[in-house]
Amino acid sequence: MSEFESICRKIKNVEIQGAQNVAMAAVKALMIRNDEKSVRKLISLRATEPALRNAVELVKGDPKRLGPKALEHFRKANDKIAEYGAKKIEDGTTVFTHCHASSVMTVLKKAKQEGKKFEVRCTETRPLLQGRKTARELAALKIPVTMFVDSGARIALKDSDVFLFGADAITSEGKVINKIGTEMFAEIADKYDTDTYCCTNSWKYDPMTVFGVKEPIERRDSKEVWDKAPRGVKITNPAFERVRPEMITAIISELGVHPPAVFVQEVRKAYPWLG
Repeated sequence: MSEFESICRKIKNVEIQGAQNVAMAAVKALMIRNDEKSVRKLISLRATEPALRNAVELVKGDPKRLGPKALEHFRKANDKIAEYGAKKIEDGTTVFTHCHASSVMTVLKKAKQEGKKFEVRCTETRPLLQGRKTARELAALKIPVTMFVDSGARIALKDSDVFLFGADAITSEGKVINKIGTEMFAEIADKYDTDTYCCTNSWKYDPMTVFGVKEPIERRDSKEVWDKAPRGVKITNPAFERVRPEMITAIISELGVHPPAVFVQEVRKAYPWLG
């Protein structure tokens, strides 16, 4: 298997996790092999990943020159997100998070580096258990972490101070598409007056939604939920769901900390090519 095909397989099978990591991997793949067929294949791998699509569209004209610039954008953006997001964490803060988001991890790592004493509560995130990756990384950083089953999120959120989550896509209406369960947890956070922040690179904004295009929600193989389910049992396995903007305190990106509607305006000003 070629290196290009290996990257494609890892993106498709969620071996590469997190929308930003997926986008960066796609850029690296395009730097290896760049033709119309390769571009189409990369864009088709994950339905709900505008960061992948935006990055590929940006660099496909000259991957050797533009690819490194795109990768540098992601790295610099991570630093800014960490800087802004860490300000939302103080000594004694209890953070709740869902799934695994590299942007959230950079925020938590930065807060730890600043010497802040805090704890994290995370979900296991079924069916692919991405929350275990979050827990492992936090434990390695010596950040106190407690994992809850997904259905225990209300208990985890009840005494949490802030809910941090990532994003796979953001629409022109300010809706954030993230791992299934995120809006349910945002509604619980709202009930307990817990601040809710989406930590994300702004390239996850989908410019096509301006024209009424609906952001697709990826549906994955039912076998991820129950392999060899009994006959007559129907399984639905949406990977993501839409979080209404009124459920989000602010979006933390490399552009700053903004309410969803303002974030959309700032993205379009900062990156005119995202229109």
